[in-house]
Amino acid sequence: MSKFSLVMHGGAGTILKQDMSPELEQAYMTALKAAVDAGYELLEKGDSAIYAVKSAVMVLEDCILFNAGKGSVFTKEGVQEMDAAIMDGYDLSAGAIAAVRNVRNPIELASEVMLHSNHVFLSGKGAGDFAIRQRVRLEPDEYFFSQFRYDQWKSIRDSDNYALDHSLEELMKDKKFGTVGAVACDVKGNLAAATSTGGMTNKKYGRIGDSPLIGCGTYANNRTCAISCTGHGEMFIRSVAAYDVSCLMEYKGYSLEKAMELVINEKLHLIQGEGGMIGVDAKGEVAMVFNSEGMYRGFRNSEGLNEISIYM
Repeated sequence: MSKFSLVMHGGAGTILKQDMSPELEQAYMTALKAAVDAGYELLEKGDSAIYAVKSAVMVLEDCILFNAGKGSVFTKEGVQEMDAAIMDGYDLSAGAIAAVRNVRNPIELASEVMLHSNHVFLSGKGAGDFAIRQRVRLEPDEYFFSQFRYDQWKSIRDSDNYALDHSLEELMKDKKFGTVGAVACDVKGNLAAATSTGGMTNKKYGRIGDSPLIGCGTYANNRTCAISCTGHGEMFIRSVAAYDVSCLMEYKGYSLEKAMELVINEKLHLIQGEGGMIGVDAKGEVAMVFNSEGMYRGFRNSEGLNEISIYM
């Protein structure tokens, strides 16, 4: 039996302890622990990595604190358009969706795409039609509303600016990338990754970031690793960041952490890419690497290690 592990992130960026109230900090810690435990408990029962990452991500999609599912940010048109992807490292099967509306759990729809569509990536109205066909749970616009996100959007909606999930008071100086994601290694050594996001505040032209793009924000391969990214999506797309970690491991023999450090702190740094990623390999070893001030993160494994962290 392989060591099994579950790793979770809830976004990276300018996250400073002095800017966080004790109550808000505790709320984030509680939500992250709930997500990690939800995924880990499935692994503990012998369930597969793919089910574990889906379950973990759904917990944070249902939490209004994170920019995914409920509480997603507003587009230029004042609506929520959500993206998600999931990948199984066992056979490289994957499902992704982009620019979907009213889907309670975008990661559930991405899973349906992987399992039942004969495709990898669906977007917009087509993805919505598929959600209805698969009886994926839908919610009215009001379900996704967050006053905090609305105030973010209202402050810049009349401009051509966009915002990377930061607070109203910090619009000019600070940022937090609110994508959520999970990676896991199960008892059989199978890997999986899942990522979900509401994208950028005030995004327009149907903008899509790295989260739903296989190899950029999400990737899993039993031969190497499972990766979920969070950050300035354009830079992660240009770097093919998640797959780059896998390539460094497969072709250069790097360890998981060494490969992630190189991608985040050297390759992304060269093009001013900010953010982070979580990873796990087929031995159950985990890594959480970021080049920003903080990253909401946590992991739990079968050796009894259990950690939830926010700051550098």
